[in-house]
Amino acid sequence: MRLILKILSLPIILITWVLYGLCRLLVLASGVILGILSVMALIAAAVLFFKTGAIPGAALLIIAFLISPYGIPRLAAWLTGKLGGINYALREFVMS
Repeated sequence: MRLILKILSLPIILITWVLYGLCRLLVLASGVILGILSVMALIAAAVLFFKTGAIPGAALLIIAFLISPYGIPRLAAWLTGKLGGINYALREFVMS
């Protein structure tokens, strides 16, 4: 029974390995792009804060934080790490 489960988990390992590699690539690329966009949004938020008022500036400041490396990209990197952990656990199951 255990041998059957090991054989059935091999395609899942392949799928998670490919998906993990693709997600790592996307996280790295989006981190650079979103980092540049967050700096531009931060500058625009500062301008809006002094030109129109506190509410539009604060709203854009929140958006700038979400697209900064500490917002959504950090969440994507955490999820990618969890996917890598699942892949590693499956490989350990097959090898044991």
